[in-house]
Amino acid sequence: STDQPVTAVPVVQRKPQAEIDWSPVRLEAGDASIDCSADYRKGDGKPVLSLAYIDLRTIMQDCRATGLMRLRYKGKITPSFAALAERVGKLAGDLGIGKRILDIDSTGGSVEAAMRAGDAIGENDWTIWVRGDSMCHSSCVLILAAGDMRVVVGPVGIHRMIRMRSTATSRKELGEELRALSEELRNYLERNGASAEVYDLMTTVPNRTVHVLSDEELEKFGLVGANAVEDDLDRIRLARRCGSEFLQRRDSFRRAYEAQCVKPADEAHQDVADINTCGLALRAKFGFPDSRCPVESPMAELDGAILAIPTEVTVPETPSAEDKSDAAENTEETVPADPGDQGGGARSARSPADAPTAQPNREPVTRP
Repeated sequence: STDQPVTAVPVVQRKPQAEIDWSPVRLEAGDASIDCSADYRKGDGKPVLSLAYIDLRTIMQDCRATGLMRLRYKGKITPSFAALAERVGKLAGDLGIGKRILDIDSTGGSVEAAMRAGDAIGENDWTIWVRGDSMCHSSCVLILAAGDMRVVVGPVGIHRMIRMRSTATSRKELGEELRALSEELRNYLERNGASAEVYDLMTTVPNRTVHVLSDEELEKFGLVGANAVEDDLDRIRLARRCGSEFLQRRDSFRRAYEAQCVKPADEAHQDVADINTCGLALRAKFGFPDSRCPVESPMAELDGAILAIPTEVTVPETPSAEDKSDAAENTEETVPADPGDQGGGARSARSPADAPTAQPNREPVTRP
């Protein structure tokens, strides 16, 4: 008989990630912590005091037991945050931690750093939360666009993005810079499954103000729920790995979950526990979690999912003293690591004019 050609399973990778640079970096203008649980009501875990490989691995290795890691970050989007996202995502894969949640609270920051972090997040299978006590403004929206699943309760705000370190001295030069930035942002949004229309809206909002997106706008621009690019690729993978029947059940569950759990809870302003209880009970009626495909089952973030844990994890080569010196000289936003320095910088509070109507009882729920 003639052998049938085998179609390769597509690799979910929106943009190839460069090899991780483990040069010394100190987390600036923000605070990070890592927890092995999705229940933030019990705290946010251990503080990240160093971005060095061995220090991050020490904090994260306990999450191998739960198969879940939640990174809480409060602060500005900086090159050091991008390094944090790259390093934690790489280590989570090395350690076999299958579920990664970025629990973010940020007023924005560097556009370039946001795109760098977002591309790393897009490659490494992250769910992103914006809790009711948090926000995601300005360049933080680029981070939100990259997540595989986005759970949004707090305000998401946009405005015109500019390079604060612009070298432009005339309107013509500034216009050229803005056109180049526009092309970069459109390409970034497209490869991460968000609508370029959100960029068009950004350009109409002065940089000194913030337009808080409505629930309808979040849906329209592809900034909430399942990422469109990831979902398309997942459907191809799921059909091959788990079967078309699994895929049909998952789709049916998602529709029922939105209608029976999320919408009624939103209207009643119920908290995350009520919504999750509803969802977990509902998914059982659809045969989830599926023993054949537990990682791909709806709401798997609440279960954790342990991948095949490597017997050995390769430790990156320690940069030489000369490399460290070069890294410090050539990187504006990074300095040699100081073991006793936690970084810092509290987030800026939004003005009352920018704040949406308070919804104190609404908290994120991990959507399937």
